[in-house]
Amino acid sequence: MRLMATCLCVFFFVAANHSFAESDALGRLRGYIEVDTVNPPGNESRGVDYLAAIFDAAGVAYETAESAPGRGNIWARLKGGDKPALLLLHHIDVVPATRETWDSDPLQAVVKNGSLYGRGTLDTKSLGIMQLEAFLALHKSQAIRDRDVVFMATADEEAGGLFGAGWMIKNRPDAFADVGFLLNEGGLGRRAGEQVFFSIEVAQKRPYWLRLVATDEPGHGSMPQSTSAPVRLIIALNNIQQAPFEPRITPAVREMFRQLAPFTEPKWSEQLLNIDDSIGDPDFLKSFQREQPALHALIRNTCSITMLIGSQKINVVPPVVSAELDCRILPDQDADEFLQAIKSRVNDNNISVEEIMLFGAAESSTDNALYLALEDITRKYYPGAGVITTVAAGFTDSHFFRDLGIASYGYAPMVIPDDAMTSIHGNNERIGVETFEKGVQMMTELVERFATR
Repeated sequence: MRLMATCLCVFFFVAANHSFAESDALGRLRGYIEVDTVNPPGNESRGVDYLAAIFDAAGVAYETAESAPGRGNIWARLKGGDKPALLLLHHIDVVPATRETWDSDPLQAVVKNGSLYGRGTLDTKSLGIMQLEAFLALHKSQAIRDRDVVFMATADEEAGGLFGAGWMIKNRPDAFADVGFLLNEGGLGRRAGEQVFFSIEVAQKRPYWLRLVATDEPGHGSMPQSTSAPVRLIIALNNIQQAPFEPRITPAVREMFRQLAPFTEPKWSEQLLNIDDSIGDPDFLKSFQREQPALHALIRNTCSITMLIGSQKINVVPPVVSAELDCRILPDQDADEFLQAIKSRVNDNNISVEEIMLFGAAESSTDNALYLALEDITRKYYPGAGVITTVAAGFTDSHFFRDLGIASYGYAPMVIPDDAMTSIHGNNERIGVETFEKGVQMMTELVERFATR
């Protein structure tokens, strides 16, 4: 669906027995949600066409590029002064959704009970429209810009970004000329009782995806042999699973936990404030992993067994089997040292350990004008809110840009309730309409403040 008129007018719609005056921004988000960019296969060029129509109507020049058929990327630049440029980045693709497990069609933008439902409402089409509204407002503004501002929407983030941000850096480096700052997904607002706190992502654990390939003599399932490829692989995987990496607190995680402690329940706050001591208690580690898995993932290198490939027939013992591991290493972890630790656990000459993917290590400083602006704008719209620098257990496209020395921050100006947080990559993904509209205002003011005199 390629909508333009729908997104450029103000109209009324009825949802959950209430009438709403729909803003341009909400109309654009509704239209964007209904553009099918589920990855796989992606088809992000549909999203590119949608955004391009909005730029055409607004008189904004832009460029597009496909990394492969249907894998589109789009960017536009507003010229300014000589200060390092600001890049507003989001990804067009969304993860799959199963219609039967949703209350409504995931690719239909439905408003009910004050929230907009649809795949991508949180990850990350809402952020994309917030950035778009800020970009368009700056385009219309008469204010003098002292730096360029770039809007960019890319493909493939949900599968690693190699057809999107990664491809753009390799093939269209001109798009990033003079860029010194980047805003992307990775941080947002939460509530802790009556308090509100915002996270700003400044670093990420590094994905180190590995493939274990075991080989041995094939045979008939009715005649078990003393060794086999499947048995070798099972033993190796069990060795990895039964020997977790020792917990270790990096400076960024220590600071994150210190800032987070006041917003956690009492049973955790003291432990977070004294995390270096806490990790020495085996009982704490067990309960921390069980009850706070996202935080626990930040205190050690981890590996999850995610894929197993073996025989295609139940009565055939295969000569080759494999497993893939989603390992995430701490930002300062030496990758070669980690790989040797995995090989030591495997301890089998009939099993090879292959590297699938590894990202570089980088962290963005908080000592600059953009980070200060993020703090200021957050506390203006949410007085008394806490602002926490965070390390992400997962990864976003920001790592591509940190590798280039670009100060990159994960920041989405919206407060998400706990029940909606589980909808990210889950069922009934949704964002509050008022939260979204407030986020548009915050992003618009932030960009104007940072980019103009």
